[in-house]
Amino acid sequence: MNVITLLDMARNCFPDRPAITSGSRHFTYEDIFNLSGAAAQQIRNSEIENVSLVDISSPALPIALFASAWAGKPFAPLNYRLSSSDLTGLLDRISPALVICGQNYLNQIRPSSKLHQISSEHWLSPPRSEADHPQDWNSDPEETAILLFTSGTTGGPKAAILRHRNLFSYVTGSVEFMSAGPQEAILTAVPPYHIAAMANLLSSIYAGRRIVQLPNFDADTWIDLVIKEKVTHAMLVPTMLTRIADRLEARRETLPTLTSVSYGGGKTSRPVVEKILNLLPHTNFVNAYGLTETSSTVSILGPKEHREAIASDNPVERSRLGSAGLPLPTVEVSIRDRQGREVCPGQSGEIWVRGDQVSGEYKERESQLTSDGWFKTNDGGHFDTAGYLYIEGRLDDVIIRGGENISPGEIEDAILTHSKVVDAAVVGIAHRDWGEQIAAVVVLRQGTEASQDEIIEHVRSKLRSLKSPDKVLFRDELPYNPTGKLLRNVLREELAGS
Repeated sequence: MNVITLLDMARNCFPDRPAITSGSRHFTYEDIFNLSGAAAQQIRNSEIENVSLVDISSPALPIALFASAWAGKPFAPLNYRLSSSDLTGLLDRISPALVICGQNYLNQIRPSSKLHQISSEHWLSPPRSEADHPQDWNSDPEETAILLFTSGTTGGPKAAILRHRNLFSYVTGSVEFMSAGPQEAILTAVPPYHIAAMANLLSSIYAGRRIVQLPNFDADTWIDLVIKEKVTHAMLVPTMLTRIADRLEARRETLPTLTSVSYGGGKTSRPVVEKILNLLPHTNFVNAYGLTETSSTVSILGPKEHREAIASDNPVERSRLGSAGLPLPTVEVSIRDRQGREVCPGQSGEIWVRGDQVSGEYKERESQLTSDGWFKTNDGGHFDTAGYLYIEGRLDDVIIRGGENISPGEIEDAILTHSKVVDAAVVGIAHRDWGEQIAAVVVLRQGTEASQDEIIEHVRSKLRSLKSPDKVLFRDELPYNPTGKLLRNVLREELAGS
């Protein structure tokens, strides 16, 4: 059980089928396999413990992942947007290492005797002969396949360990082997250091779907690439989905080849989902919820549920557009209180997850799994009576006002129903009497105006007065990291002195 097996199976069935499109460059499954084999031999000949990538998405990415697996070394893609000192700090934690660098990032890495640097372009140039391949690979499912550093929005990055069995379980439990037709292509714009990029790469290879890489996201470029490459599938984070919806509306594009879009990685506003469903009525939409520590998706809201919700006049069914759908059959999901007891539908608590794809491990730390295999996600949520999962945000973000716990997500959802609002974030800021007070940061639709009182009254019409904001500030945009996570800590710091 080694992720290289996924590529080996695919190239044995369709060696000449296109696997990767990156700009004007095209690689078949046989190309990727041979390049990975030659690179694996290079890794085995070096005295390293890990393989890292500091670069945007390029053909170097799949070859680095599969070569690492073939050579029996963990693969650790790093955030190329980090400062030189931050990158050095992460590399120190995985040294001795081979570091594959994009041309623009070679100077970001400080020289070290424990680091062997190679450019991404040079990485793509080993010979393609099978004679250069190692004869076998380690099939121990407990070996580490990937190390992914968390985004560190509330603290220092942790290196999540994903073993071959975790990733193998996710892929084989989510995708049928060679299920993609020869004309299918998926457009991916998520950076390599995100779990969605890793999961998409492995599952697309296993399905036999061509991967079209977009290294730097821009909504118009994304739309143009869908048209040019006749893209059938796409994966997006919420900020991308919002920008694409706006540009599709402005350009009046319909994207007839696009049959399926999955989105996730952060909270997506219901108005945005409703808008893009109306703009692309022929496209199947899937909302996916998962974590790095769970090897990606653990629950999905599928195309059928999207269509039923958008067509329904029932408020409960309509609200499911804001849910994360139903847990995958291969995963158990439970909502627990602070004592670890399961709560009833409708009650909020912490989301716990269990299954073969769940790792719950970090380098340099003990396993975070409970004795019976549950991983505590630190995400708040609840099930409705039909079993649909609703994500309420990180438990660290819960506002404690006057001794009562208040979910920011619930207030954000209420604000986003205002016709003038396109984005909103709610955080707690220190208050002498109440402990914390509720601050809302709102982005208005272009060309509109609204007052603080208008937003507060709108929330009061939807929720109890205790949950209405104490103050409302207006901004042109909210701070997000490159993978679509709202940076609440940035807002808290900004608002602390206001």
